Amino acid sequence: MTTWIALLRGINVGGNNILPMKELRALLEGEGFENIRTYIQSGNCVFMAGATDANELADKIAGRIERMFGFKPAVLVLKRQDLQQVVERNPFATLVKDPKTMHFSFLKSPATDPDLHALEAIKIDTEQFKLIDSVFYLYAPEGIGRSKLATQVEKKLGVPATARNLRTVLKLLELAD
Repeated sequence: MTTWIALLRGINVGGNNILPMKELRALLEGEGFENIRTYIQSGNCVFMAGATDANELADKIAGRIERMFGFKPAVLVLKRQDLQQVVERNPFATLVKDPKTMHFSFLKSPATDPDLHALEAIKIDTEQFKLIDSVFYLYAPEGIGRSKLATQVEKKLGVPATARNLRTVLKLLELAD
């Protein structure tokens, strides 16, 4: 069995797309997944499954949620070692003092025509970013809430994405162990 991490986008936000974690765990258990753990209410879960294809798992989870809850969230699934590699490749690791200032936007697929110049033009002086494969790394020391850049990432990359801060990513890795 492989340890997988699923990142669900846009659930339990602003009273929309409500999916209690207890029900998410039951849904995943119904798919035959094992050792299911969730973290906070925003759609982070770790589980074990015999599956070998992340995209098939993501489609299966999204489809099951749609059938049971009436909405279909974007779901991104990674192997534990893939998430570990994202942390290890963080180009801003030495700058981060507070894990809430480091954000990872996980792209559904690689960005084929990203407008990085537009992102550079809207970032503030203290922000730094880098696109590596299917992850957009954003260091925002002034906070993500103040970042105009953060609100434009998906649009300027042209690819669906879901973001998590370093604290959440590290907690998911801990749960995966």
